[in-house]
Amino acid sequence: MKQRPRIYYTESQKALMWEHWQKGDSLQQIAQLFDRKHSSIERILAETGGIRPAPRRRSRLALTLAEREEISRAIATGESIRSIAKSLGRAPSTISREIHRNGGEERYRAAQAEQAAWERARRPKTCKLVVNRALARMVAARLRLLWSPEQIAGWLKQAYPNDECFQVSHETIYRSLFIQARGALKKELLAHLRRTRIMRRSRHHTQKSDNHGRILDTVSISERPATVEDRAVPGHWEGDLLFGSKNSQIATLVERQTRYAMLVKVAGKDTQTVIDALIRHARKLPEELYQSLTWDRGKEMADHKRFTLATDIQVYFCDPHHPWQRGSNENTNGLLRQYFPKGIDLSSYTQANLNAIARQLNERPRKTLNYETPAQRFHQSVASIG
Repeated sequence: MKQRPRIYYTESQKALMWEHWQKGDSLQQIAQLFDRKHSSIERILAETGGIRPAPRRRSRLALTLAEREEISRAIATGESIRSIAKSLGRAPSTISREIHRNGGEERYRAAQAEQAAWERARRPKTCKLVVNRALARMVAARLRLLWSPEQIAGWLKQAYPNDECFQVSHETIYRSLFIQARGALKKELLAHLRRTRIMRRSRHHTQKSDNHGRILDTVSISERPATVEDRAVPGHWEGDLLFGSKNSQIATLVERQTRYAMLVKVAGKDTQTVIDALIRHARKLPEELYQSLTWDRGKEMADHKRFTLATDIQVYFCDPHHPWQRGSNENTNGLLRQYFPKGIDLSSYTQANLNAIARQLNERPRKTLNYETPAQRFHQSVASIG
């Protein structure tokens, strides 16, 4: 079978790729636009770690392509450098330098000179984390604590509000990791990111599908009170099962207002085992701090009526194929994959192990909490009812 020739994408085609990538389309979907394989798209996007490069702009002092074409035509008709310079309103030295650096009068071509000028103009800005090694060490230390780049950036703004030398954007941290700015951050720190992919993904992208079965007598999330929806009061939780290998799982619970997470060891995914574990766990909390639970439509909650009868906690169910309706829990499950990578056997973790991991997660600052921690917010709620 004859191999297809390598395609060279135009700037407009690359712009279209980035537009679809930022919308959350997959490599395969983008490749279909060009009738190519996804690997050819990945090659382009991976050059900058999945982060769209800033658009390049020509200096107002630089020669334009139109001026270069005028130079090329003038050379062909035998005009002198001073004559060309006068007609373009440029200095003779500018025209002379332009011609000689692009092959001289015999070999000067406008298009090639234009492309060469763009290549020479590539002067990437030195990464802030290369210049400020103390800042780089600070960022690296918190990446090892499994803080996200956004959490690190937010914390730095609070810790050093009047010192811009010790502030850095989360985008700069991501660029340093994915594009590997020389000497900025070690490649090994990529392993500490929540998602261990080699390119940054759009926040609109999701690969999760919902293939859960039906549950009877559910109360829809649309019937959940407005005070729950707007996170006005604490005590309303979102939950799900996080799965591992060998048919292992743990229950994950997140309080909507404070983002406080709790992990519950469950011996099986059948509804009786899961409901029994959730009932035991619910009795550890004051009733003011556990008033409702929002879950997806997994079969493990088929016996939800027994849970409500035993705890007086109302269970609400997301709409089918709408996992984002329990977004706090979805986000937390993503964070937990740092501790529980896919394919790991979760049955080996004791409840004490799970409590320790939840504690570490709850002590991370959160942007949505103005960079306070879930633990701080939750303990404030506990104190308020004491």
